Amino acid sequence: MLQIGDLAPDFSMPDADMEMFKLSRLRGKTVVLYFYPKDDTPGCTLEAIEFSDLEEEFCKLNTVVIGVSPDDCITHGSFRDKHGLSIQLVADEDGKVCNKYGVWQEKEKNGVSKMGILRSTFIIDPEGKIQYCQYGVVAKGHAQEILNLIKSI
Repeated sequence: MLQIGDLAPDFSMPDADMEMFKLSRLRGKTVVLYFYPKDDTPGCTLEAIEFSDLEEEFCKLNTVVIGVSPDDCITHGSFRDKHGLSIQLVADEDGKVCNKYGVWQEKEKNGVSKMGILRSTFIIDPEGKIQYCQYGVVAKGHAQEILNLIKSI
C-alpha cells in the first residue's frame, strides 16, 4: 500500500468524455484522487454528489477532485449527466491504476469473498507526493471531511 510521502503513481486513462486524463498534468495543484466501486450505486452516488457540491470550495484551495472506478467512459458520462456531477471521472477498466494504488482488494460481503475496490482517497500535493491516504472510506460526509483536511494542511 502507498504511504504518506510516496510519489503518487502517474497514469493516463480516459474520462467520461473519452478525453485522455494524465495525473501528472495536474502538478502545481492539490489533487483529491478518490476510488469508488461502481457508478450509480447508493454510496458511490452520494459520495460523487457531495464532492461535486463542494467543487467550488475545492477550487478556491487550488484543488481538483478526480473520481476513479472500473466503469467505462459511457457509464461515467451517464452517471455524471444523470446526477449533475461536476467532478471529473476517469475509467480504470483494466484495474491497473487500482492495483498501483492498492485499492483492488479482497472483500467479504454476506460471507462471500470477492475482489473489488476498497473505497479509498488520496490527497496529492502540488509536487505529486501523497500527503494523505485513507483506505476503507465511509461515503457519507467524506467530501466535507477531505475539504476540512485540505484547509488544515
